[in-house]
Amino acid sequence: MNILISNANNKPIYEQIFTQIRDQILSGALAPGEPLPSIRTLAKDLRVSVITTKRAYEELETAGYIYTVPAKGSYVAEKNTQLVREAYLTQIEEHMTQILPLADSCGLGEEELVEMLRLLYQDTHGRENHNECH
Repeated sequence: MNILISNANNKPIYEQIFTQIRDQILSGALAPGEPLPSIRTLAKDLRVSVITTKRAYEELETAGYIYTVPAKGSYVAEKNTQLVREAYLTQIEEHMTQILPLADSCGLGEEELVEMLRLLYQDTHGRENHNECH
């Protein structure tokens, strides 16, 4: 498991840990059933507080990405297709939210943004019309 913490990042450290572990689970880099480092070990490796890693693990468990077995440790949960889809939709929304201020700063309107997205989509996916996530 590879996690990089950036002090220059405006996101809290627990959120950086959460996001990177979540992304590794969603990409398949961390397989279902795979054990995660203990909270203490991860805190020591990342040179952060145990409270910070504990919060990241709690958030991951609440979101359904991992499960904890008392006295055994934390493990990657089986993928739930609806959960995975929702996570991808959230990431798409986050990226789109970042686009809006950039569009405003160079005077792009809604129609131009939609057309730009349509062209990028067609270049990437051909001329087919896909209406749902797979």
